[in-house]
Amino acid sequence: MPVGLVVMKWDERVGTEILAKYPEEIVITDKTLMQVYSTHEYSGESGMISLMVGSLNIASYYTGPEKGYYILMLLNLDDDPDAYEGGLADTSRIILQNLEDDAYLKLVPSLFRRLSVYPTLNTEQRLAMTYQDEIKRMIINRLREEGAVSKSELMVWLKDRYKQGFVDLEGVLIELIKRELIKETSVKGMPSELIFLTNDILMMRIPPVRLLKDPGDKGLPSQLASDYRMEAKKYFQNYRPSEQDNLRLIDNIINPQIYETLRLLRTAIVTKNDLEKLKKKGVDDIDEVLKMLWETQMIQVFQDDRNNEYYALLSDFYVDKIFPKYLLNIIKAEYENKSKADQVLVEYLNILENTYINLKSAVKSED
Repeated sequence: MPVGLVVMKWDERVGTEILAKYPEEIVITDKTLMQVYSTHEYSGESGMISLMVGSLNIASYYTGPEKGYYILMLLNLDDDPDAYEGGLADTSRIILQNLEDDAYLKLVPSLFRRLSVYPTLNTEQRLAMTYQDEIKRMIINRLREEGAVSKSELMVWLKDRYKQGFVDLEGVLIELIKRELIKETSVKGMPSELIFLTNDILMMRIPPVRLLKDPGDKGLPSQLASDYRMEAKKYFQNYRPSEQDNLRLIDNIINPQIYETLRLLRTAIVTKNDLEKLKKKGVDDIDEVLKMLWETQMIQVFQDDRNNEYYALLSDFYVDKIFPKYLLNIIKAEYENKSKADQVLVEYLNILENTYINLKSAVKSED
């Protein structure tokens, strides 16, 4: 488990300056901070470095000279710093978005907790976090319309569109490549590397089919089964997928306590006593978790004639990568309109073909 989080800045008069740390009792010397600063200065670029200083294992993210902030994750010796790179990039951007009136200071404890679980997130949580990231979402939305865009043009476009300021494009692209959502490559005759969309993200609410099929078998008294099915049907008759709704759901997906509760609710319809047992798995405030799930219309509560309450999943969620077949029509239109060079479109078709073949091979291996 990580030890702590430190936000630091370089001051020409006093040198390294700690702006925030969590927990408050952690100790890190000026000498260690100076080593972090010097290592970043050696590379001269924004991004993450890792180093060992005595018994400290440090992953540090530098936002670049424009803002000049350093976000240090203090780790145990057996922690892998590289596993935190994407989370540190995400954390640094949240801090930079909240510099006004030092609003980021009150966020540091929650950022530490969020960053601590980053390496343990599963595939759907990581994709949800990618979707939540405004910069990544902007890039994906742009690529949905065009399929491919030059890296230099993307940088100019982001600076114009993203008014909050700092954009570490390299860090963002590395994360999207790791998630296998984009591919970066050079094309002969083109002055800049090109970014191609290779997989899209599909996210929406879905009915909890297994629970609805036989609620009695999953823990709900038989006399309440029809009420449960009626509530779910009524909800999905009016449901329309939207980006705004997806972003509300993501806070649940990436919150460790809520996600642990969701894992149980996906398998059974439970009582409050059942939920209290989740404390052994780190769910300390079950009332707050239930409040969040209720407010986002993910659960419904049913009561039998003895006033016993049963908590049932009203809407589950689906988030996964999908192959973007729609891009073939975009490539065709760009070819007909001569809006992109032929060699770019040919390269894109080759990339999509390889992506599709690899996807099919992966599915066969799983079968």
